[in-house]
Amino acid sequence: MPSEHVFDTVPPVQRSFDELGTPLAEVTFAVIDLETTGGSPAADAITEVGAVKLRGGECLGTFQTLVNPGSAIPRSITFLTGITESMVSPAPPIHRVLPSLVEFIAGTVIVGHNVRFDVGFLNTALTRHEWPRLANPIVDTVALARRLIRDDVPNCALGTLAARLRLDHRPSHRALDDALATADLLHHLLERAAAWGVLGLDDLLGLPAASGHPQSSKLSMTTKLPRQPGVYCFLDARGTPLYVGKAANLRQRVRSYFSSDDRRKIGGLLRETADIRHHVASSTLEAAVLEARLIHRLKPRYNRQGTGRRRPPYVALTLRESFPRLKIVTAPRRDGALYLGPLPSNAAAVAVVEGIQSVVPLRRCTEHLGPRCPVPRRTERCLPAQLGVASCPCAGDVTAQEYAPMVRAVVDALTGRPGSLLDQLSTQMHARAAARRYEEAAMVRERAAALSAALRRGSRVEALRRAGRIRLGLPGGVVVELDGGVFRGVVTAGAEDRLPFDLPVSTVEPLVPIRTSAAGPDGAREITPELAVELLTVATWLDREGHRTRLLDCDGVLASPWPALPTFAGGIPALPKPTAA
Repeated sequence: MPSEHVFDTVPPVQRSFDELGTPLAEVTFAVIDLETTGGSPAADAITEVGAVKLRGGECLGTFQTLVNPGSAIPRSITFLTGITESMVSPAPPIHRVLPSLVEFIAGTVIVGHNVRFDVGFLNTALTRHEWPRLANPIVDTVALARRLIRDDVPNCALGTLAARLRLDHRPSHRALDDALATADLLHHLLERAAAWGVLGLDDLLGLPAASGHPQSSKLSMTTKLPRQPGVYCFLDARGTPLYVGKAANLRQRVRSYFSSDDRRKIGGLLRETADIRHHVASSTLEAAVLEARLIHRLKPRYNRQGTGRRRPPYVALTLRESFPRLKIVTAPRRDGALYLGPLPSNAAAVAVVEGIQSVVPLRRCTEHLGPRCPVPRRTERCLPAQLGVASCPCAGDVTAQEYAPMVRAVVDALTGRPGSLLDQLSTQMHARAAARRYEEAAMVRERAAALSAALRRGSRVEALRRAGRIRLGLPGGVVVELDGGVFRGVVTAGAEDRLPFDLPVSTVEPLVPIRTSAAGPDGAREITPELAVELLTVATWLDREGHRTRLLDCDGVLASPWPALPTFAGGIPALPKPTAA
């Protein structure tokens, strides 16, 4: 499918500073260099501090002082730096220097040549004198030089770079001189970095890793990407979509493919990529829905690799069977069963089934025992029944009357009273932990967490389906409209007209159109696998961002039947370290 049918070509317009993030011209840098008595922050001490504060290419001030290390200076250090013990003996100790230095570098981006050395000594001194460690962003000019000019110089030592690049200042193994030379080097490297699309601070911080990527020459494709939520699409030379994704920050996310994203498929994806298109969304909710719809419509090859994009599974309780059981299905049917879902993965569905079965001993065989099907008679019980974790109607060890209360317990838990199951799982978890059976306790915790999350998500999906048309106020003043859980569009503040998606195609519609003919006897639309994807997308987003969302209008009632479900995020003691026999 041609790429122009999917995403707009971005016009060459001037973008605002807000779109670019923090422009480098507005970033305040503090270039730091230290001289020390040796190379170990724990055993050696600082003898001199030099710093230069820069912004927009201008020097805002300098900081320089000798420091009394409180110990002898080795002759080799004196020979290298020219700093003698007589020079530092009248100088202040480091604890008297730290307050002024911390004030000087407050709110800046720290820069240094092999900056880990300098930051390591500073953090050690700060910790030793009960100051907080440095939290400033850090830029290492060594890493930048290796990525940007390594092929032009024999090595990346500061003296070599200063000579080859003809910097105004030359290093002399004195703190302020070296800091001034590093400041000149930073300005030179920033000019070179502009060719890599480095326009903001986040670009600069990610450049050392990104520019070393085998496909770093394609980084220029990301210069048009804004720092806003939306969807992006990698396309090959023929314009065929390869991969569709969503992002809260389009520029940052796409550039991460060239640095921090190490998934196996990324290398092949970037080799085939010839263009990157994007669409700005009003919110991360719109971006998530657009991603789901576009993946369903375009079926990009790399979205399917590794994930399969399978239909979300459901857990079904087969109520029309004479002895109901739990099973995992790909879509709900009108067969009288009780369904829980959609669930995010088959692993989650398996954990839910195992969690319920560990509390309620329902039968585990897969035979269909319909109301008119005679129960097969066996002389021996099935293996789960022999282990005492399941009932076995086929062996006659339970009657329909004895089995019915177990089914009612599961139905009650799945339709409004989950505490009966979750409390028993919590008891099992803590009992196993108290008995030091930590692996079993962790397994119970995972099952309880999966069941709790499934109940929460299922209640949210069902509430969305039956709430009718609702309007939600999102952060940033964005108002969106949902209809039965389906994203219908963005509403301008104070306006009544819905604004449709502004993609150049009108076919990026909901995964299933809203039609009254699709409604079931209770007035709710039948959940198709496609609709389930969107409902799950919206419900997952609300689980994560609901605390930042306001309900502005609702045709029906939007409420969660289970507002206080436990999350089971912790509670398992750490496994003890193995001891020698």
